[in-house]
Amino acid sequence: MRDNLSFRDSVDRMVDRALALLEVEDGMAQAIKACNTVLTVTFPVRIRGRIEVFTGWRATHSIHRLPSKGGIRYATTVNQDEVEALAALMTYKCAIVNVPFGGSKGGLYIDPAKYSREEMEIITRRFARELIRKGFLSPATNVPAPDMGTGQREMAWILDTYKHLYPEDINYAACVTGKPVNHGGIQGRVEATGRGVQYALREFFRHPEEVAKTGLEGGLEGKRVVVQGLGNVGYHAARLLAAEDGVRIVAVIERDGAVIDPAGLDIPALRQHLSERGGVKGFPGARYEPDGAAVLEMDCDILIPAALEGVIHAGNAARIRAPLIAEAANGPVTAEADVILRERGITMLPDAFVNAGGVIVSYFEWIRNLSHIRFGRMERRFDELRGRHIVDAIERMTEAPFPDHLRSELVYGATELDLVNSGLDDSMRQGFQEILEVSREFDTDYRTAAFVVAIRKVMRSYLDMGVY
Repeated sequence: MRDNLSFRDSVDRMVDRALALLEVEDGMAQAIKACNTVLTVTFPVRIRGRIEVFTGWRATHSIHRLPSKGGIRYATTVNQDEVEALAALMTYKCAIVNVPFGGSKGGLYIDPAKYSREEMEIITRRFARELIRKGFLSPATNVPAPDMGTGQREMAWILDTYKHLYPEDINYAACVTGKPVNHGGIQGRVEATGRGVQYALREFFRHPEEVAKTGLEGGLEGKRVVVQGLGNVGYHAARLLAAEDGVRIVAVIERDGAVIDPAGLDIPALRQHLSERGGVKGFPGARYEPDGAAVLEMDCDILIPAALEGVIHAGNAARIRAPLIAEAANGPVTAEADVILRERGITMLPDAFVNAGGVIVSYFEWIRNLSHIRFGRMERRFDELRGRHIVDAIERMTEAPFPDHLRSELVYGATELDLVNSGLDDSMRQGFQEILEVSREFDTDYRTAAFVVAIRKVMRSYLDMGVY
């Protein structure tokens, strides 16, 4: 039994709970939920000697802060409802983690696997020109980033297209984020969303009283984790959690099924296998299960849906056995499933918080592009020198050599990647702490609390600007 609500309606229904708690008047509630602008473009491109017509969308949900921010996805599942829902989530997501952007999202109806690299470049550049000329792409008003089906390559093409249309704009590099590092990108952006999932879980497990509500205990180490989707987000989240936090990735679900190993899967090896074979079937040392959807219901400690929206729905929510769900994808739990899971006492760390790592680091990249200088360039060597002076002073005072392992840490100057990860960690920590405070204030679940956090900030912006 699938849900009857569309993705956009599902998001709005979840937001309605927060609006009701805040007792927001109907007019303001509608203003907050409404999508500000939606652009639909249809354009022809000559491919292999014949004309093909492509349709794309760019939705701007909110301009209470500028620029509006959100990725561009290439997929055959893209439609206007999905783009509007994702744009709305971006508005709330940015507010939750204190990133001063409005929410936007874009999509192109296309199967990238059917086209060559050269053809994808032609299509992407044409789509970019449509967005740029209609005012839906610029460093000041609307800044895309990678999403499903797109990556650094597509962002580089979009950047170059904008640069050639507006060569006088010295901030042209800030028109997109998620670019290659040598074209104005930033270290850590590729894995940012996955690392943000890791930091979100780390912060949750720093609160034993919250962990106890799930029936779990202790820290992350040794926890059994099921990951649905080994794309960019799922791969980096699984890899980092296994390598740095000692979790066991006991199952990974992909399009062709799932692989299971109670001792823990080798995530880099599995990713390599997936890349070479196009699926997880046949991965050495693991049991293959052709019904991947059934593995969502597997007994585990943490379930991380990291692929498409709506994978946990009214038809399977009653059978989910994980006591903790960390929503790494956008909208993996439908509104109807959310009700069922809450009634069952399952804890959900919501997508609008958990997968915010990408937009946080995109914000750092955008700031870097506007400042025209990499982070750490001015102070790194100064910090190293100051550390050496401290070590020298301690050695003179104690007349004893300083331990080598402490010396290397004290005289270390932070790189750009160190600073990016530090800022990401801090943002995720503060985001969860605000959600936790509100959840206790209203005695409500994390998702509703997260939307309360976001709506308060959006309403405050409207009030400050005199909108109401």
